[in-house]
Amino acid sequence: MIEDIATVDLSGVEEAVRKAAADEVMPRFRQLADHEISEKNGPHDLVTIADRLAEEHLTASLTALLPGSVVVGEEAAHADPGILAALSGDAPVWIVDPVDGTRQFVRGEPGFATLVTLAHRGELLASWTYAPALGLMAIARRGAGALLNGEPIRAGSPAPTKTLEVAISHFDFTDDAQKRALAVLETDGIAPRPCGSAGLEYLKVARGEIDAIAFSWENAWDHAAGLLLVAEAGGSSGTVAGEPFRIAGGNALPFTAARDAATARHILGLLAAAG
Repeated sequence: MIEDIATVDLSGVEEAVRKAAADEVMPRFRQLADHEISEKNGPHDLVTIADRLAEEHLTASLTALLPGSVVVGEEAAHADPGILAALSGDAPVWIVDPVDGTRQFVRGEPGFATLVTLAHRGELLASWTYAPALGLMAIARRGAGALLNGEPIRAGSPAPTKTLEVAISHFDFTDDAQKRALAVLETDGIAPRPCGSAGLEYLKVARGEIDAIAFSWENAWDHAAGLLLVAEAGGSSGTVAGEPFRIAGGNALPFTAARDAATARHILGLLAAAG
């Protein structure tokens, strides 16, 4: 059990994340053979050998760093959805997306990341967002702020007259009701665009490079790291039901994370009004 995150030795996690990417992901970047790429739920939902091997690497290394912990990884959950129960269990849980932005990775683009989050009983405690091809490592720890390559980052607030830049769910992954809700962001004062790697979009919010995200899916491995990163950078998040996002699922969708509370309220007001 984790009573106080400040007492947990997490000094080895960054190296574990870097090593998994160095051993399993980067050697395959722009080197994938056709047989090393496959579809999971359709042509826009891909998995590669790098995803699978990096998740196995992290599962071994992270549980060794924190005995008694368990892993919920994207690829393992696809094979056995039953492991999602660990998100609301009593054991500390590592939430792992070995290659967030697999489509970008497959295309040979650098906009992908490895995402790792430590959570316990639904609370996000620490997260690591590593974009190896971009040389970016963002770390957040509950109550201790957010760092990018060792330097503190703050989301700040948009200027009052600024057109808000908002990354939204790619419509390939969105049902008709969610498309109608997200379509309300096509309005004066907001400039929506399809998202890339979710983890890197959260990092852009935390750095103040974009103003918000609005997503219509709730997979914990896509969102846990970024939600903590944005929160520790001073940002805000929530669902259209006016509730915090729950990593164990069952959220009212869409939801948002934004540079500040006022921006989050504005985005959520528009989404909620769309029904």
